Amino acid sequence: MTTPSPAAVNALLADFPDPETGRGLGQLGQLVGVEAGPQAIAVTVGLTSHAAILWQATRARIEERLRAAYPAVGQVSVTLTEHHRPPGRLGQVGLEAKSVIAVGSGKGGVGKSTVAVSIAIGLARAGSRVGILDADVYGPSVPHLVGLSGRPQIEDGKIQPLRLTVGPHPLPVMSMGFLVPPGEAVVWRGPMLHGAIQQMLRDTAWGPLDYLVIDMPPGTGDIALSLSQVLPLSGAVVVCTPQDVALLDATKAIAMFRKVNIPLLGMVENMSFFLCPGCERRYDIFGSGGARRTAAEFDIPFLGEVPLQMAIREHGDAGRTAANFADEQSRPFFEAICERLVGHLAAAHAARPPLPSLPVL
Repeated sequence: MTTPSPAAVNALLADFPDPETGRGLGQLGQLVGVEAGPQAIAVTVGLTSHAAILWQATRARIEERLRAAYPAVGQVSVTLTEHHRPPGRLGQVGLEAKSVIAVGSGKGGVGKSTVAVSIAIGLARAGSRVGILDADVYGPSVPHLVGLSGRPQIEDGKIQPLRLTVGPHPLPVMSMGFLVPPGEAVVWRGPMLHGAIQQMLRDTAWGPLDYLVIDMPPGTGDIALSLSQVLPLSGAVVVCTPQDVALLDATKAIAMFRKVNIPLLGMVENMSFFLCPGCERRYDIFGSGGARRTAAEFDIPFLGEVPLQMAIREHGDAGRTAANFADEQSRPFFEAICERLVGHLAAAHAARPPLPSLPVL
């Protein structure tokens, strides 16, 4: 039987894909340390914060590969450490981010903003560096959902976003809701909207980000076109509810994103079912499985369901959306959506690893 050696273990893991880029761990210098002998194997692997929500799953897969190759070794341990890889600058606005994810819907009232904020919070709780841009200029609801208010300060010519503490890194939040007095309507034409979105992207002190999550306006307006013109989006997530009328509008949102060449990262079905807290019975109040069927029809990943749950509504109304991750009933659904979203990004990168970023001159 083969006795493991550091060189053999390095060779075994060299092509294991980094979940951020899809390139082999050996190619990117992420096999930080390897100790191997007849009785034990100890490996230290560096992973980026972009893949933070996949760290434990990646650790398990590395251990599985080692145990399959060396079944006689009694002790196998994999230690993960952060591999720092700064983002490049994106598009005309020079945003420092690795992935930009738009969250949209075909119509209002389906919980798009709640899902967008929850995705950002879930990724941030896992250890990623995340920002939220509320691009719903006419009806900004992100400030209320996260419990932030006040006017941003200007320092060194940059807008200082308000910050939410939900993980190891502060989560910057920018919204028109911070700039317009409460109750005042924004009455702007398309060019003014385009300029506002571009300014919030370019002039906000976001700092280096793994993810910028953009809460889009509902419907099929021109914000998606504006975004596609100023920076490359990693893709879009479409939120809908199970009933047929909502799914009809969701298909229009899918068509809009495809028309402006924004990849579809997945669909989320919100208010999918009601789980009775007393009897644990499931009630499909608005129907069942509509988003899953639509995703399959359009060849789009289905990211998961979010139940119709009183606690989710109460947390949002109280500006405590992050509390959804402390709730035993709702947390698994939001965490699963985040894991599948990042997993699909990782699979896309593995299928077509991105080219190295060029320095900005």
